[in-house]
Amino acid sequence: MTASVTRHDWTPADVLALFRLPFNDLLFRAQTVHREHFDSNRVQVSTLLSIKTGACPEDCKYCPQSGHYNTGLDKEKLLEVQKVLDEAAAAKKIGATRFCMGAAWKHPSEKDMPYVLQMVRGVRELGLETCMTLGKLTKEQTAALADAGLDYYNHNLDTSPEFYGNIITTRTYGDRLETLAYVRDAGMKICSGGILGMGESVEDRAGLLIQLANLPEHPESVPINMLVKVKGTPLENSEDVDPFDFIRTLAVARIMMPKSHVRLSAGREQMNEQTQSLAFFAGANSIFYGERLLTTANPQAEKDMLLFERLGIKPEEREEHDDEVHQAAIEQALVEQRDSALFSNAAAG
Repeated sequence: MTASVTRHDWTPADVLALFRLPFNDLLFRAQTVHREHFDSNRVQVSTLLSIKTGACPEDCKYCPQSGHYNTGLDKEKLLEVQKVLDEAAAAKKIGATRFCMGAAWKHPSEKDMPYVLQMVRGVRELGLETCMTLGKLTKEQTAALADAGLDYYNHNLDTSPEFYGNIITTRTYGDRLETLAYVRDAGMKICSGGILGMGESVEDRAGLLIQLANLPEHPESVPINMLVKVKGTPLENSEDVDPFDFIRTLAVARIMMPKSHVRLSAGREQMNEQTQSLAFFAGANSIFYGERLLTTANPQAEKDMLLFERLGIKPEEREEHDDEVHQAAIEQALVEQRDSALFSNAAAG
């Protein structure tokens, strides 16, 4: 099996064999695959905004936005369209190339859809890629989002089919796969991954990746999240994920889905710079950038750019804007931010 082969027929035995490789061998293989398909020193940068927070009817045991748990999270209605566009413009100014919008819904309501579609159109007009996570979609809602120009739809599988019922009971695994199929049929790109640290086994981690890699087309973006333990949720006392196990999962994801962006997603606030650096070496080439990830903390943008500078990493440019002027504008904004007083204070700390 050569490094460049793209497969959709992974078996548990295949994937567990990857997980059991010596750590150095696994990372070498993942880095080799990564370099075949990507610039090894470019990372795609996204910013995430919660456009509707709290009171979600789903019972996902990891989620502080679930209405089933008392996490002290303030409930908010759907943000005004202009507020979202202002946030998107600010994200672009600090170097983001994709703007992701998340709503705490089981599914979007018909009364909210017109506002959601306005957000998509407005963010695209700013020159940013658009991504949304709104829960389960109907075919009609999916088509409307595609017509508005939505680039990516995020809908995580979270874990393996076998472990899923231990985490969520208000939506089936089949529901999630159905929404992904609607998104793909409508011509949009898929962002789908999972969460580590919910009590799952290595077999469950393998099972999650098999579900993603054996889709007819691999997701263009695969976020790998480390559980952020929030007081009041059933998983608040879960055992920490061993950093090497987390890196292993990223590396296996990179090998199984060689052309996908593998996103180092939630949980970076708990990771030191060495772990994040290993993650990039293992093939992670996408991050969320900014102060918050929906409702949980995210490393400050200034710290991210300092780490990027130390590692020689630069933000990945949009494919639609591969001209030198656009890329130079992004890099100049990052240089200005690096040299600002705020950045200097972060570096000194």
